Amino acid sequence: MPTDRTAQWWRHAVVYQVYVRSFADGNGDGTGDIAGLRSRLPYLQRLGVDAIWVNPWYRSPLADGGYDVADYREIDERFGTTADAVDFIADARDHGIRVLVDLVPNHTSSEHRWFREAIAAPAGSAARQRYHFLDGRGDGGLPPNDWKSVFGGSAWTRVEDGQWYLHLFDESQPDLNWEHPQVVQEFDDVMRFWLDRGAAGFRIDVAHGLAKAPGYPDAGRDVNDGKATLDPVPYLDRDEIHPIVRRWRRVVDEYGDRMLVAEAWVDAARRPLYLRPDEYHQAFDFDLLSTHWSAAEFEAIIAESIRSAAAVGSDPTWVLSNHDVVRHATRYGLPADIDPSRWLLDGPHELLDEARGRRRARAAALLTFALPGSTYLYQGDELGLPEAWRLPTEVLQDPIWEDSGHTVKGRDGCRVPIPWEADGPSLGFGAVEGWLPQPPEFRTLAAAVQADDPDSTLVLYRRALRLRRDRLVGETGFDVLDLGRDVIAFRRGAGFTCVVNMGDDAIELPAGEVVLTSGPVDGVLLPPDTTAWLAS
Repeated sequence: MPTDRTAQWWRHAVVYQVYVRSFADGNGDGTGDIAGLRSRLPYLQRLGVDAIWVNPWYRSPLADGGYDVADYREIDERFGTTADAVDFIADARDHGIRVLVDLVPNHTSSEHRWFREAIAAPAGSAARQRYHFLDGRGDGGLPPNDWKSVFGGSAWTRVEDGQWYLHLFDESQPDLNWEHPQVVQEFDDVMRFWLDRGAAGFRIDVAHGLAKAPGYPDAGRDVNDGKATLDPVPYLDRDEIHPIVRRWRRVVDEYGDRMLVAEAWVDAARRPLYLRPDEYHQAFDFDLLSTHWSAAEFEAIIAESIRSAAAVGSDPTWVLSNHDVVRHATRYGLPADIDPSRWLLDGPHELLDEARGRRRARAAALLTFALPGSTYLYQGDELGLPEAWRLPTEVLQDPIWEDSGHTVKGRDGCRVPIPWEADGPSLGFGAVEGWLPQPPEFRTLAAAVQADDPDSTLVLYRRALRLRRDRLVGETGFDVLDLGRDVIAFRRGAGFTCVVNMGDDAIELPAGEVVLTSGPVDGVLLPPDTTAWLAS
């Protein structure tokens, strides 16, 4: 393994997340696929990303967007074939881009052969031991305990013979039993399968799940939001997880310069446990996903993330949007006291200031690009895409909509197909309408419309990522500057300064040559909701 920090590419990488179903449709059936993704590699190369993280592309009924995996070694026929995936990984490498594969170890699809065997087998059989099958309480008519699904309702579903099985997500996603040796060995083998085919590593889904408390005690909570806090629950962030991760790390280390990144929704104080030298290389810093537009809140998160990662020899991993949250161009346009996920359905929608959201999204991008560590972009961030919050409920496919009893609209609004052109049945996404409808405003945000506009978000991202690569890769310095309570400012090394005005009034920039700004600047005055990069 390389020991030089600059040789460990993940420490400073810009990783582009692809929700393959919504990125590009290569065969004209309305669904994104590997052929479409492969055709857009020159676009991603020009954007300046170092790696692509592909959301699950495995064979799946797509009850939860592919996170219900029926076969971890086969690509779903709607996306292509396993051979197509291997060719794509090789082609991406030729474009200077690595590929991270999304691995889902907490649960399978109910259509996975193991679960079909379990349902066909009697209670107490070996086939059921690979999952969590329990008898119910009382006369068996009540679930084994009070655990709730992240998507709403009980985390237990009863089968015909009276037993119950655990699913922390949708009932089509039964949780695996990680105390079973066949489960442990299977994921060793799946990792090697994709590493042998060129994968640069894995994003691990629900990395803070897997282990469940012995005896399945009650949680004492009415809601499971999927996030582990310092107030423990019996099914998240348990210490028994870490031997599993150390085993995975040994597998990945056999292949040299590969990596693991954890989707671990845990308290910042617990995150370093996942980043010890023999565990994950990185764990997502999710705190900015739920933070208000506030210099004080951003500063506190940045300081803690840098400190805690450094304490275990890792680096921060910045995220502003992904496939599970309301896009930040919309979040930043809402008042601070509004829950964006609830606002999608309940409103009041007139509170959204779209222009303010766009300004802040551009400013936040330059901020995270300037910070030490790596940055994960979600497809469409570079176009400034907002949440497609007007989606009619009859088109929704996210299981959250049904599982919540139609009280939470879900995540479809951030998963709408990408607009590549200003016209056509799906704005260049494919030859026909996409699997979700695109809002009218996507026409003006299409990649082709922005490509040659010097003031566009796409051009801003291209310029920023080029400057980042030229000036900041390998730079370990980080010195905070005090320019006022509503301002975030820091210096990276001797010649680079980032200033973010998160207040209501313009501020005077420090000395230096302005090399990039997220919006117009009046001489030495930096307007509100604007970031500037300076060189000296």
